[in-house]
Amino acid sequence: MEKKSLNNNLHKANVAKKDEFYTQLVDIEKELKHYKEQFRGKVVYCNCDDPFESNFFKYFASKFNALGLKKLIATSYKPSPIANTQLGLFGDDKVLDTPKGRPKVTANKFIVSEVDDMDGDGAFDLRDIAEQLKANKNNEWTPLEGEGDFRSKESIELLKQADIVVTNPPFSLFREYVAQLVEYDKKFLILGSQNAITYKETFKLIQENKLWLGYDNGGTKWFQVPDDYDIETESRIKIEKGTKFFSMGSIVWFTNLDTSKRHEKLILYKKYTTKEYPKYDYQDIIEVSKVAEIPLDYDGAIAVPKTFIDKYNPEQFKLLGFLNGGGKDETVLGKHPFARILIRNKKVKK
Repeated sequence: MEKKSLNNNLHKANVAKKDEFYTQLVDIEKELKHYKEQFRGKVVYCNCDDPFESNFFKYFASKFNALGLKKLIATSYKPSPIANTQLGLFGDDKVLDTPKGRPKVTANKFIVSEVDDMDGDGAFDLRDIAEQLKANKNNEWTPLEGEGDFRSKESIELLKQADIVVTNPPFSLFREYVAQLVEYDKKFLILGSQNAITYKETFKLIQENKLWLGYDNGGTKWFQVPDDYDIETESRIKIEKGTKFFSMGSIVWFTNLDTSKRHEKLILYKKYTTKEYPKYDYQDIIEVSKVAEIPLDYDGAIAVPKTFIDKYNPEQFKLLGFLNGGGKDETVLGKHPFARILIRNKKVKK
């Protein structure tokens, strides 16, 4: 029993390390700029974010007044493996003059209810937050009793207070994480692997118009990782000023906050021909390998790449299902060498 428990703990530690991707501020700013009005008067919860290390916390704390937030809550999971390397919330850690000091071995909780220009420099920033924490003025900073898991009782009680959850959750727990947000009827904006589109749970939410993609879903995103994080592909690792980064090219934003792009009509220009759009063997489905080449005059089932979801307008198209590309978790309506979304055009032009 002891050996089994040890193996389980080692497995959990390995999974946790692989999930330690710290989002860069530039990527957060590129996405969050589209939702500013939707945050006004809201309680924002970053429940996978060490307040001392997270750029999500940095973004919302520094823009607390500009966004008109009601409250900002941030919690972390256990000690961060990159603790004291990312933000330097208090600049020189010696600035924080409290009996407890920075809690390095615990999960932490910050609750920010007010940001004033404490140092009189005319700006509202993290140093003002630090000064208010030292003065214990309308803000709270305490260690959590537990490890800070988003599924813990402590975290769920904080989740109940929130209007919008924004974070980069553990990719290995994506299904469970989203299920919790849906269960508690929360608005959210989170990062995840593009492959999550094909999870049966996620795809069902997209079909039901309860989840869609955000704006900044192209290109490669670089995430800060622990120093001992390593993979065989050296081109996906870089070190800048002593900090290690890992590149991921298929990371997208998932949300149920309204976006203008999901209401944009996809402009179609090609017409259907039997020669250019062959049907699958024994199935009344045509293959379209490029989203831009969806025929404007075909009203049957169309198989498109999963990247289609980034262009999906529920008023223009209907999601029928998913063609298996070899994985075991998809919503399967058939077999295909590559993963394919099955759609139908609601606005066919003859």
